[in-house]
Amino acid sequence: MKNMTKSKLAIILSKLRDFDEHILHLEQYSTPSEIAADIVWKAYMNSDVDGKTILDPACGPGYFGIGCLLLGAKKVYFVDIDEKAIDILKSNLNLIKLKYKDLDEKIVIKNTDIKNFNENVDTVMQNPPFGVKKMHADKIFLEKAFNISETIYSVHKIESKKFIESIAKDYNFKITGYWKYDFMLRKTQGFHKKQKCYIKVGCWRLKKIKK
Repeated sequence: MKNMTKSKLAIILSKLRDFDEHILHLEQYSTPSEIAADIVWKAYMNSDVDGKTILDPACGPGYFGIGCLLLGAKKVYFVDIDEKAIDILKSNLNLIKLKYKDLDEKIVIKNTDIKNFNENVDTVMQNPPFGVKKMHADKIFLEKAFNISETIYSVHKIESKKFIESIAKDYNFKITGYWKYDFMLRKTQGFHKKQKCYIKVGCWRLKKIKK
């Protein structure tokens, strides 16, 4: 969109609706709006958004995908297995469409497991489950991304660094960007002791190696 800046993008994303409740086994948590805006902006500056087809898997409220729409994406697929998350996404999209017109033809929403998504896209923008409750939950999302796209932005815990390097090599991808963030997690479950805490995460840009 014309006159869009990173700071304006962050403000818009910060006003969107978040999860009403968080499903524990799905490891639902929203990417903080400032981090989402920074990652989407980096993708935009790398020519991975404007005019591109984007997948936002495990989209939740849709911060990544909506950010891409606001920066000129040709089409955005929003995919989430949770029907309630899809309802929140739709309310956020309706809010955005009040100000930014002609977005309907760019939006595809799929309430399904990521395993069922098989469209080819230019760029995957994802913050998958970290695999704390379900081991290797993030691997499922990475493997799907490797098979349907050539450019991936993926958020994981810092401790996953060696795993990301290894699996990228297995799928003939190279790491072309890496950014660290302090990721805030709010208290969402009764057993959480603090109202909020910070964890170290990284965002990896992965690019398919041309033969």
